[in-house]
Amino acid sequence: MRSFASAMRLAAVLVVALFVVSDLAAQSKELASTPFAPGAANKAHRLILQVNTNESAMMNLALNNATNVEQYYKSIGEKVEIEVVTFGPGLHMLRDDTSPVKDRIKAIAEKSASISFRACGNTQENMHKAENKEIALIPQATLVKSGVVRVMELQEQGWTYVRP
Repeated sequence: MRSFASAMRLAAVLVVALFVVSDLAAQSKELASTPFAPGAANKAHRLILQVNTNESAMMNLALNNATNVEQYYKSIGEKVEIEVVTFGPGLHMLRDDTSPVKDRIKAIAEKSASISFRACGNTQENMHKAENKEIALIPQATLVKSGVVRVMELQEQGWTYVRP
């Protein structure tokens, strides 16, 4: 009698487990068919890309990241904002006289309002002192007081930070 009762309890546990597994499988299948959690379509995606080196490969990587992210969210009908923030040697990316990518930035800016470029004012001032000349920025750049502070403030507002 005792083994019959144990067998019945085991059978009941197995039936419950089968329903739980079956329900989890259905939920997993449903989640797999939707790329984002509920409500994600209403969310504005916001990305900071930091450039702090004077390497054209790194600058191009940041621009590739920006355009790829923008194209991805555009293709699925979601909004995205992207800020490329430069400071230190990375300011060369936005300098009118030394940028190896200024033509590419101009083309991106003409095509996309969701990608913007920020230049560190502290770095610009330090370069001005070191080179004893005005440091002109490309027209697509917006000057901020501090590039690092800009990154911090955006992160505090929930922006995603990536350093290519």
